[in-house]
Amino acid sequence: MRLEWWILILVYIVATGILFFIPKNKVHLAVVAFLFKQFITFLIGLAVVEWGLLEYPIRLFASINRASFTFEYYAFPVLCALFNVRYPTNRSTFIKFTYYATYCSVITLFEHYLEKYTELITYIHWDWYITWITLFISFYLSRLFCRWFFKNEKS
Repeated sequence: MRLEWWILILVYIVATGILFFIPKNKVHLAVVAFLFKQFITFLIGLAVVEWGLLEYPIRLFASINRASFTFEYYAFPVLCALFNVRYPTNRSTFIKFTYYATYCSVITLFEHYLEKYTELITYIHWDWYITWITLFISFYLSRLFCRWFFKNEKS
């Protein structure tokens, strides 16, 4: 089996493991964040591959979808759920920005290594900073949506 398939399996295992770190009292927040992130990545993920900005040479469901099911529809939404559940609500703006920047940077770094050393993703008219910016925006939008959705609760 190729390295890429082992990486995909590992991503599923790690992402599923992350779900066990969601506190039971915040599962509803995690589900909303997960589904909202899936909505965003469905639209953006399909657009970028259709416009030829990047491609996923090795992916699940290759005959159905040119986007990466593993990353766009599972791994990123799981990380978004964790992001929203652990969000530092009562902290300073600097801490909140650092929280966003840390998530975006770690994911971008991981994607950069995947692009450089595997055939899981290929940048065509794309670069690491575009990934970072789009992640930041999508995390911000998910945070706004979750705050709106749970406006009468603390999230």
